[in-house]
Amino acid sequence: MEPLTTENILVMGMIAVAVFLFVVEWVRVDVVAMLMMVTLPLLGLVEPKEAFIGLSSNAVVSIIAVIIIGAGLDKTGLINRLVNPIVRLAGNSQGRVITAISITVAAISSFMQNIGAAALFLPAIQRTSKMLKIPLGQLLMPIGFSAILGGTVTLVGSSPLILLNDLLEPFGLEPFGLFDVTPIGLALVATGIVCFIVLGRFILPKGEVESESDEGGTDLPDIVGELGRFAELHTPPDFTDYRDPIHVDDLRRRYLCNVVALTEPPDFKVLSPSPDTEVRANVDLVVYGRDKDIRRLAEEEGLTVKDGIDVFKKEVSANKSNSVEAVVAPRSPLSGKTLNEVNFQDRYRVTPLAIYRRNEVYRAEIGDMVLNVGDAVLLHGTWTRLKLLQGERSLLFTTPLDVELLRPEKAVWAGFWLAVALGMVLFLDIQLAVCLMTGALGMVITNVLTIDEAYQSVDWRTIFLLGGLIPLGIATEKTGTAAWIAQAVLNAIGTVEPIVLLTVIGVLSTVFTLVISNVGATVLLVPLVVNMAIAADTDPRMAALVVGLATSNSFILPTHQVNALYMGPGRYRSVDFLKAGSVVSVLFIVVMIGMIYLVFGV
Repeated sequence: MEPLTTENILVMGMIAVAVFLFVVEWVRVDVVAMLMMVTLPLLGLVEPKEAFIGLSSNAVVSIIAVIIIGAGLDKTGLINRLVNPIVRLAGNSQGRVITAISITVAAISSFMQNIGAAALFLPAIQRTSKMLKIPLGQLLMPIGFSAILGGTVTLVGSSPLILLNDLLEPFGLEPFGLFDVTPIGLALVATGIVCFIVLGRFILPKGEVESESDEGGTDLPDIVGELGRFAELHTPPDFTDYRDPIHVDDLRRRYLCNVVALTEPPDFKVLSPSPDTEVRANVDLVVYGRDKDIRRLAEEEGLTVKDGIDVFKKEVSANKSNSVEAVVAPRSPLSGKTLNEVNFQDRYRVTPLAIYRRNEVYRAEIGDMVLNVGDAVLLHGTWTRLKLLQGERSLLFTTPLDVELLRPEKAVWAGFWLAVALGMVLFLDIQLAVCLMTGALGMVITNVLTIDEAYQSVDWRTIFLLGGLIPLGIATEKTGTAAWIAQAVLNAIGTVEPIVLLTVIGVLSTVFTLVISNVGATVLLVPLVVNMAIAADTDPRMAALVVGLATSNSFILPTHQVNALYMGPGRYRSVDFLKAGSVVSVLFIVVMIGMIYLVFGV
């Protein structure tokens, strides 16, 4: 073997630093990527222009376009319309429910972010679990795994596969087509579904069948009626005489009644007042609570309950405001904090009504509850305020906002531009980024999305993660580090058959993606495995394809965004993912290698 050079040592040191920071999470992953972007040219490992080439690469632009197209489909409610028919079609069999929803989620995930598809179906799965008396834990994991597997069905289904052709370009290798991976992806999806149908009783947690009469066994949309109704009350002229001031939060704590609107003298209306807002004399207020709690509030505090909503009739109408469900997203800034800590009501002017966690509904003191990923929060506010909150992306709205904001009249245009983008990819010899960006731009031009909404839909953390790691891949190849590591690995494993080498690469990729992001694993491993394949006289395209696919094999730990989202509602423990994920991971590698052998004749 060639001796290590100073550049080789520096590159391996940078790789070690990146992996270490990914694992310990002292800083965000996108910050790690930007650190690589700046440090590599300072060390002379890449040219300055190469350090930023990732931000304008075909892969990064393609991912931006795919995200915008997915946002357009979601904005029109086109995807959401599939949910109820699919659930009805599944009937009352657990096997059919898992199969029907899993296939649909996988199909959606093949063209949009899998976390979006998973969040979209969460309320429907919860309702189905209650209706059919199937433990939620036996439904969420199979469907969540299918959402991840769906990303392997097309070349635009996941970030690693979108990156693949860009990473092959420096080696002069033939790029993959949009549907070249489809037979493999479909086999992987089918394997995942069959695995849970056949082995589910052994690898899934037993869980408990939830009773319809058990308040803790319902999902938030179903408990809205149990939580109460809107009522308008009026405070007497002497309400504030001879007593300490009463605040909005006092009514929640004492009577479990949420004040969603009130007037302040002389006639100013306040919607979603902050918890420390004082309730004054001779004013009107709208509360949301159960009848018995509202009556107790009125009797003990001397308020008058009106026959209906009068002063705030317009403000609480369905076309002005509503109650919706939102889930604490993975990596959300709300995770680990309380609503009071982040001044939630003051900041967003949205009233939290309840928190749903692990089949328990909390209504009192919810402002002081530390939020966890997967917690569902029932919120009430105006559509405008809810939309602003949605734009923050700290919460995943699992129920659509309102029909006006969803723009269902644009659904045809959304479908048309998706078809245009895919048609260009299939039938025109044009770069992938140009094809996909045509569809994204078309959605903006036809007002499926505004340009601001298109910008807001993009997860810029992911974009900088990709753009910052690509230079590390360039440095790994350019300095000969990838070739040196590849030769060292081959010397360690000896001469092996191509199929064995691909299996080793699949296992290595799986291990990497359990501790660092799938994007990071792909960028680091593709140059390495291509060199390994060339040295071992094996098809380097297949070696790279194994990495692109295997970095989706992230089931053993709840580190993937979809797994993190479903962990709370499904009441899963890490050992549950370890047991089921280990079986699925082994099947994933076996089926992937087998299908590559059959389809590409390795």
